[in-house]
Amino acid sequence: MDTRVVRLSVPPEATFARSVRMMAANLAVLCSMSVDEVEDARMVAEEAFVFSCATRPDLCEIDFFVTDEALSMEICLGAAMPPQDPTDASHIELAQLLLEAVSDSCEIVRNNTVLRVTKLVGGVHDAS
Repeated sequence: MDTRVVRLSVPPEATFARSVRMMAANLAVLCSMSVDEVEDARMVAEEAFVFSCATRPDLCEIDFFVTDEALSMEICLGAAMPPQDPTDASHIELAQLLLEAVSDSCEIVRNNTVLRVTKLVGGVHDAS
């Protein structure tokens, strides 16, 4: 199983969400995901980006891990964990709920500095 890594660095600003979504969709196609899975991967990428932005990183760095079985993303998180602004807190809570609903796995790792999400090809969320 070959893993290809694609890195994307964008400012943590809403105007870059489309770039993140499009990259995820293109890479999901490389994984041979179905149309519905590609849409889920786009949503996962966008919500992970929103989550990251709400933690106020200096730069939003995303590593995409592409295999035949899955598309995984690791997104840097800023120092604002948990966020101080209640508005940011509600964005994080909503993003986390959506991530848990659409991804096959979602966890915060590396001492709360990285959000890792995975969408499997033929994942369990598509069977329900």
